This record gives sequence, structure tokens and C-alpha cells, in this order.
Amino acid sequence: MRIQEDPGGGLLKLVLKLLASFSVALILGVGSALLLLGSGGLGGTIAIGPWESSDVIGSSEADPYTRARVAIAGLLALNRNETIYFTAATDDEGAPLRTECTYNIFGSDPPARWWSITAYAADHYLIPNPHDRYSYGGNTVAREEDNSFVISIGRGARDGNWIPTGENDGSFTLTLRLYNPSEAAARDPSGIVLPRIAREACSQ
Repeated sequence: MRIQEDPGGGLLKLVLKLLASFSVALILGVGSALLLLGSGGLGGTIAIGPWESSDVIGSSEADPYTRARVAIAGLLALNRNETIYFTAATDDEGAPLRTECTYNIFGSDPPARWWSITAYAADHYLIPNPHDRYSYGGNTVAREEDNSFVISIGRGARDGNWIPTGENDGSFTLTLRLYNPSEAAARDPSGIVLPRIAREACSQ
């Protein structure tokens, strides 16, 4: 006796396969987006040492990923002629910035009317500390004899320019803002000489 196949069974299998494929695509898509957005940098086309930026931030040409990064990081993305933003999630050697490590930022005034360097925790908020030190700028940083500067970042208190990284272990990022950059810098940010980020030591 021949048993007639249920025609609905094939349709059910097809629907299940489509749902499975959609689920995998959704997981991979969302996962890759979260990984990209959580990497700490701006993910742009400009890279100067550990510093990253995007030439479309603050413009109508910004892609969805760039807009999401700006929204998550809380940057006030002004037009590039007004402000250029750089972020760093690693040191000069490519190692992730960690709050349990000590770093020195060596630099001189970039080509802008005013600038600032600010440290942010992994949640993109300022790192809580009892000293209320979060940032240094062109008008607050103590300078060397040659007008350059050194900013120390870490847990141990230091004289001079020092940004504490709190008591919790974890990653952090640095944001460098150049306000009213020179015409040449706004036209080609990739040619700007930016500060070095050197790791000094890490606690065990």
C-alpha cells in the first residue's frame, strides 16, 4: 500500500530553513556591528599611529556605522572645519589601553586654535576619580622647556599633568579634539603630527 506524502511537510521544512538562515544572518550582522561599534575607535579612513578619525564625521556623507559610533561615544560631531576628532583605543605598540597600566603621552601643540585630550572609560563616560581630573587642553597643560608636553595616565598620583584611571580594571580610550584647526589640517587631517602614546608599566 502506497502512503501519500503530506504536501505541507515540504513547505514546513522550507519555512524552517528560511527562519534558520534569517536567524544566522541576524546574529552575524548584529554581532559584527556590536564588535565594530565596541572597538573604541572611530573606525574611519584616517589613522595616525594609534589615533583614528573619519573624514565624514559631522557631514551628510557619514555612513550608519559612523553615525552610530558618534552617538554611542557622545561626541558632538561638528563640521571638520570647526573640529577634528581623533580617538585612540591602543598605545603606539598596538596594545589595548588598560586602566591598570601607566602611559605617557608625548606631544606638542597640533595645528588648531585650541585642543584637548580626554580619557573615557569603556562605557564612554568620564573615569570617576576623587581628583576630578579628566582632561588637559592647550591652556591647562604644563609644558616642557621646548613648549612640548607630557601627560601621564594611570592610577599612581604624579606631579604635573596626570589623568587618573580609577580603581577598576578595564579598557579605556582617549579622545583628542582639535578646535578650529588650520586650513591645511582641515583639508588633510592625515598629515597632522599627533602625540605618541607610550606604555610605561602595568600592575600585576
